[in-house]
Amino acid sequence: MKGEVKAMQYEDEQDYIMRMIKESIRVLVSLILGKKYVQVELPLENKYRISGPQLSKWKEMIDRGLVNEAENLLLENLDYQNQQDMEEALFFYEYASTKGKAFLEQHNYSEEEVLDGLKELARRSGCEEIVELI
Repeated sequence: MKGEVKAMQYEDEQDYIMRMIKESIRVLVSLILGKKYVQVELPLENKYRISGPQLSKWKEMIDRGLVNEAENLLLENLDYQNQQDMEEALFFYEYASTKGKAFLEQHNYSEEEVLDGLKELARRSGCEEIVELI
């Protein structure tokens, strides 16, 4: 019985983290990009309709499990005042979160790191007040 309660609490915690990630992305798209975020369930290859020169590179690296390496490259050249760069960064964290806990952990990354990345985007783009909510 105790093991079942622990497992349920753990699953609730993971669901909570995923909800926080999705809500954080929605809010940051609105605040940083000035756009209304609408998630549409489309086939994976057509899901993201933003454009940018690095999007396919980030997606490919994440798919190969090079999440940390991709994040390092992303953050190395990120201009927090450039809207296209911010779109790419938000895409990166959203796409990484869709890979799931098991995939991320297998590749030395986590859902908590996704949230931390989103917090840093908010902080550096001038949305400090939202960081406390994430």
